[in-house]
Amino acid sequence: MKDDRVRDERVLVYSTDGTLSLPAPARRKAAAAAPRALPDDGTIRVAREKRRNSAMTVVHGLAATEVEALGKELKRRCGTGGTVKNGLVELQGDHRDAVISFFEGRGRRVKRAGG
Repeated sequence: MKDDRVRDERVLVYSTDGTLSLPAPARRKAAAAAPRALPDDGTIRVAREKRRNSAMTVVHGLAATEVEALGKELKRRCGTGGTVKNGLVELQGDHRDAVISFFEGRGRRVKRAGG
């Protein structure tokens, strides 16, 4: 005797109990789009990101105790605006060369990240 029951293909996406579950294709897509974590090897990485048709210099790998002070100093040296959030220093514009020379002058290990 053949089983005439229809298999339910629906997947719970949202529940009122506070859990969130994505369908398998969406989980794979989210995992592929998630940024890879940077290594914590003591090297400062300076990258350029493009946001809203303008360049942004992002500095990764600074110690939590020095992020605020170095962010303020980098903004002053580059003569630009910026912010410090989530342990990153973000400067408006492409200032990678100036930031790299600033850290090399202080004897820190620094790398140009990204492309």
